Amino acid sequence: RLFGVGILEFSIGMGPKLFSLRSKKSNTAYSLRALPIGGYVSMYGEDSDVEAEAEAADQAPPFPSEAAFSQKKVWQRMCIVLAGPLMNLLLGFLVMLIMVTSAGELYSTHVYYVEKEGQTIISQQYGLQDGDKILKIDNVNVHTRQEVVYEIMHKGTQPLDITVLRDGQTVLVEDVMFPCSEEMGVVIGVVDFYAGLDRFNLGNILKHSYFRSVSTVKMVVDSFTDLIRGRYGMEAISGPVGMTQTIGESVASGLQSFLYIFVIITVNLGVLNLFPVPGLDGGRFLFLTIEAVIRRPLNPKVEGIVQFAGLFLMLSLALAVTFKDIIRLF
Repeated sequence: RLFGVGILEFSIGMGPKLFSLRSKKSNTAYSLRALPIGGYVSMYGEDSDVEAEAEAADQAPPFPSEAAFSQKKVWQRMCIVLAGPLMNLLLGFLVMLIMVTSAGELYSTHVYYVEKEGQTIISQQYGLQDGDKILKIDNVNVHTRQEVVYEIMHKGTQPLDITVLRDGQTVLVEDVMFPCSEEMGVVIGVVDFYAGLDRFNLGNILKHSYFRSVSTVKMVVDSFTDLIRGRYGMEAISGPVGMTQTIGESVASGLQSFLYIFVIITVNLGVLNLFPVPGLDGGRFLFLTIEAVIRRPLNPKVEGIVQFAGLFLMLSLALAVTFKDIIRLF
């Protein structure tokens, strides 16, 4: 809208149309569709020569030719393509802010051990001490308890180098081991110490919200990388059916659980959509980048074939995952 692109439809949801209202002023349809798995914006002239299309159909175009997406400057089209994924990430941060604020407590990176008779605390045996403030795990800076938990879960099956603040000095504790457990066929590290509390004030709320959002983005990228490397199998992937089941379970578990799942799904959509893969916004952005470098449009037929192939592969994967989720229900 800001760049003057004609919008054919704003839709909440996908699939069959339940309700639609067309604005007489803007000629834009606002729709609600049956499947609550996202939404879309349909832009005029997004994938076609609008003048030739209107002439072939022997009818007046819904918008003037200069309102076509394809007629906009390349930098404007780049901004439009990135807007969707970035909006997902912004929404994820805002919901994370709500989640952190509603929790009422902010857990720090301080290490506190509760020793029980006859129990061996593994990380303490390998050099961590009561009262240490963890600054870094391997080469990753951590600022909240949740970041510490994730890094140890993800990497804690192997010895970790942990940088801590101890008695006012920065100390590197090398080759720290943690206990491990197996979840859904995947071995993960387990945190074996408790955490301290940060003051519950506006500055710390914003700090925790920001760094936990960044950590969630990192988790999505790590998960995708681990999937490619074979750490996770197909059983770890969920489609709309699996997500709906998970959301239902999280609602039953309480507000915090539901908000956390909401953040993960929203950030997941944003990050994955930025990947330079045909069929995704990141793939389209890659083509626009090439266009900006060579200073001429790419062959629309070639781009269309590549984008269609990528979309076909993704839809095929989505169908396979959905079929798997349905079988798992029974």
